[in-house]
Amino acid sequence: MTVKKTDQEYKAQLSSIEFEVTRHSATERPFTGKYWDTWTKGTYKCICCGEDLFDSESKFDAGCGWPSFFVALNEAPIEEIKDLTHGMVRTEVRCKNCDAHLGHVFDDGPQPTGLRYCINSASLKLMPKE
Repeated sequence: MTVKKTDQEYKAQLSSIEFEVTRHSATERPFTGKYWDTWTKGTYKCICCGEDLFDSESKFDAGCGWPSFFVALNEAPIEEIKDLTHGMVRTEVRCKNCDAHLGHVFDDGPQPTGLRYCINSASLKLMPKE
């Protein structure tokens, strides 16, 4: 199910950094987001639509200053898009449900996947396990 909201609706729902990151593909500064060094068990959801994206079991310290995960949840609505901005070739990660910019995925992560989903804290909401 795709969520369609106006910029005004998102501005009313999100903080300014959450809005800039998710709606305008900004990037929060490393080591500043609320989840880069959080190790609470739970599920990370899209801040814009609430879809489940990542589990804390796949989170690891990549040393980059952003929350990093080696795999997305099985049914996570994640879309990967070729990103040629800033003179680089990267793979952007977006929420398929609401088109929120989440971050990027790289192939320098740990096993078993070898992937590193480098995600902005501002695009996530952690729902702790009871």
